[in-house]
Amino acid sequence: MSSTVIIIAIVSLILLLLFSTALTKPLRWAGKLCIKAIIGAVLLFFLNQLGGRYGLHIPINLATVSVSGILGVPGIIGLAVIQTWILP
Repeated sequence: MSSTVIIIAIVSLILLLLFSTALTKPLRWAGKLCIKAIIGAVLLFFLNQLGGRYGLHIPINLATVSVSGILGVPGIIGLAVIQTWILP
């Protein structure tokens, strides 16, 4: 093997490693965001089941799932406050 083939192989492996890590970070971020959105939807579902007895219903759509998924319990409390007092 000539030295140019070895150098090309090493450079291509380094570039492959750089591009593979550059592509996995956004995928990991999107995966975490999807899992948080699913957890937010489940929390909203349980809130609607418990709050239905007291007249509290928060619709499950993309906006409310995003707020509850990203902000967590404070986001759900904020949605409940908005639904109860601001939007009667």
